[in-house]
Amino acid sequence: MTGPHHHKEKDEKAKKDPKKEMKHHKHLQHLGQATTIAAGVYALHEKHKAKKDPEHAHKHRIKEEIAATVAVGAAGFAYHEHHKKKETKNNVKQHKTKG
Repeated sequence: MTGPHHHKEKDEKAKKDPKKEMKHHKHLQHLGQATTIAAGVYALHEKHKAKKDPEHAHKHRIKEEIAATVAVGAAGFAYHEHHKKKETKNNVKQHKTKG
């Protein structure tokens, strides 16, 4: 596929407007937080299933570990986006004080 990547165009437009960029990072932060919660809940679910189903406990423990890893990764992503949002907010404030 040789067509333009629409998501890249959208990101470039957001970077031109700091308020849109802040909104973009806030949206991604919330998405990361929701993913963290969902993966954490799934990990707990698999932990419970490992106790209730000893015959397949190993399978459930593996799924639990994968879900826990996803939760940690999503939390890191949410943290990263939080700081990108703060950075953009500080840039907006500095730009306003210069002008």
